[in-house]
Amino acid sequence: SMSLCEHALSLFRSAVGTVRPAPMLKKAVKLQGDGCPQLLVKGRAFPVKRDLYLVGFGKAVLGMAAAAEEILGDHLVRGIINVPLGIQESLQRAGMQEMLLKPCSKIQVIEGAKNNLPDPEALKGAVAIQELAGGLTADDLLLVLISGGGSALLPAPIPPILLKEKEKLTKMLASRGAAIQELNIVRKTLSLLKGGGLARLAYPAQVVSLILSDVIGDPLDIIASGPTVASSHSIQDCLQILAKYNLLHNLPKSVETVLSGSPTKPTASEDYSHVCNIIIGSNTLALDEAKHQAEGLGYATLILSAAICGEVSCVAALYCQLIQLVCLGFASLGEGPLGDEVRRNLLQLAAELEIPGLNLAEFLQALQGLGHERPVCILAGGETTVQLQGTGKGGRNQELALRVGLGLHRARATETGSFLGRCEIIFLSGGTDGQDGPTEAAGAFCSPELVDEALQEGLNVEAFLSNNDSYTFFSQFQGGHHLLVTGLTGTNVMDIQAILIR
Repeated sequence: SMSLCEHALSLFRSAVGTVRPAPMLKKAVKLQGDGCPQLLVKGRAFPVKRDLYLVGFGKAVLGMAAAAEEILGDHLVRGIINVPLGIQESLQRAGMQEMLLKPCSKIQVIEGAKNNLPDPEALKGAVAIQELAGGLTADDLLLVLISGGGSALLPAPIPPILLKEKEKLTKMLASRGAAIQELNIVRKTLSLLKGGGLARLAYPAQVVSLILSDVIGDPLDIIASGPTVASSHSIQDCLQILAKYNLLHNLPKSVETVLSGSPTKPTASEDYSHVCNIIIGSNTLALDEAKHQAEGLGYATLILSAAICGEVSCVAALYCQLIQLVCLGFASLGEGPLGDEVRRNLLQLAAELEIPGLNLAEFLQALQGLGHERPVCILAGGETTVQLQGTGKGGRNQELALRVGLGLHRARATETGSFLGRCEIIFLSGGTDGQDGPTEAAGAFCSPELVDEALQEGLNVEAFLSNNDSYTFFSQFQGGHHLLVTGLTGTNVMDIQAILIR
């Protein structure tokens, strides 16, 4: 029989596999017919009357463009994509030929946004995309590929604002404590292409956006700052934010010019009927695939949420309580006072974490209905945060796995926790982009046994955690095979967690 570790690994791989650029695009997009060809996207048809163009920006867009060009064939006239600096070389080195364009490609690749910050190279690419979009006619079709990291790759300040002036303003806002949402509203207002600008420029051409989401809840206007989505914000909102941080009186002249010359009403009244935005990859789609695989392996499977967020120690506590509840059920103790206490803890933790859209009471009811004949798999996704205190090596996924392992070890050592010893438990957490912090691991697996073993060898697990040194911890065991190492995946839909219990 396969070990729980092998099962967890295969679930993670299938989840990532389904949102890899090539399979994801081939599943969502087809080109049909020769006479008057149609582009079919998730069952919706768009006639290709004359020419088909492609633009894209984001960390996963190179692989998406390679797959799109294969699907579109000769119908594609020309394309321009803006991708992170060095990505072609990284993929080449990793042997991921399928993510690279063919030598005779009609798509021009511009690399920029070093360290994920807008720079002159990214601006050059944005200007090229702007020119292409601006020259389209009503008979053209523009296919737009968007993934996370697209915002820094599409900087095009409204003239006369210079890129460095916009950057300086953003930095000033950030240093005064502005939230990311506030920064994005200001950026969008001062940008030609964000907040629906690209779609407005491409009018009257048909615009079809294919989006790979790396943001909790898949909000179209936030992913890459929504270049093809009507902005829900006005100049007024931007002015309010600048006033809130006392910046109205020392704005660069160019910013004042743009803000005073713009209409103050929201632009949402404009017509976006020529635009269609379609999410073709997301954390939810990846979790659905993992669930399908887990059920095939014989697990009773539930998805907790695709929006797990919050401090990694709080999220670990939530998972520990959840695992205890399942194990209580296996030991037929789920209905007693212990089960009630764990349920109360869970509800309180969930309330503190404020996970969007999570109805925990409903989930717990579904959990109760699973029965105890089969092993259980609980899947979740999202993105946690770590408050860095130490100087160690690790990432949010490795730290989460280690915290869950330690929490279970502690619970097992208590008087009431002995029931946990009857279950075999594995917890996995991994980043779908194949990277977790500054290490070559995507995440890690952990079990209470691993923590037992560490303590027997005299290792201080607490000390590793307080030094944010989870990677070093996992590297010391069984040749580091508790580290999840996938290499670059060329995609990103945040993180995935799997709990397996039998």
